[in-house]
Amino acid sequence: MSSARPALRVLLVDDHAMVRSGFRMMLSVEDDLEVVGEAADGMSAVIAAREHRPDVVLMDVQMPGMDGIEATRRVVDEDLGRVVILTTFDRDDYLFDALEAGASGFMLKNAEPEQLVEAVRAVGHGHGLLAPEVTRRVIERMTTGGAAADRPQPPALASLTEREREVLVGLARGRSNAEIAKDLFLGEATIKTHVSNCLAKIGVRDRVHAVIYAYEHGMVDRNR
Repeated sequence: MSSARPALRVLLVDDHAMVRSGFRMMLSVEDDLEVVGEAADGMSAVIAAREHRPDVVLMDVQMPGMDGIEATRRVVDEDLGRVVILTTFDRDDYLFDALEAGASGFMLKNAEPEQLVEAVRAVGHGHGLLAPEVTRRVIERMTTGGAAADRPQPPALASLTEREREVLVGLARGRSNAEIAKDLFLGEATIKTHVSNCLAKIGVRDRVHAVIYAYEHGMVDRNR
């Protein structure tokens, strides 16, 4: 893949050497991706992130010592890179805690190689990503406890234009920029601008957290 952009720098974090080796082989064949380091636990991950300043950290959750949740929190707090959580899909609390810690993406460890590669690219270029299989469960966990529609609407929502609200609802429903553009009869570049404006106004870092924000504040019915 040819690109004028520099290669995205990736840090691999997993306590199993074979898993890291597999991910390294998978990513290293891509011209626009560069694996710059590995770590086997959370503390080593934070240290490696400080050293290498990766664009993306592929982070396991269950590791000895500091786990992936705390490591994610530290990486995000220090602005050392964007984190993609790799999960086996059997612990919803891990997903919830990782979102709270600031993770920008979630992928299943058994995802197809091309899905993982595209996830790294998406997050590395500033877009959040949730694997389709975990989206609903994460949203349900994040939005339980009281009717969102009955909660006071934050001032940030009132600052959105009607078009920006439509775009945010589209994001929450899992629509891509191209799909939202088709739905609203607009160009993709215009949608991209609206997305950026939405993120800035509601104060979230990426599309993943914009989705959660929309559900938390009752903009979308999660049962639809």
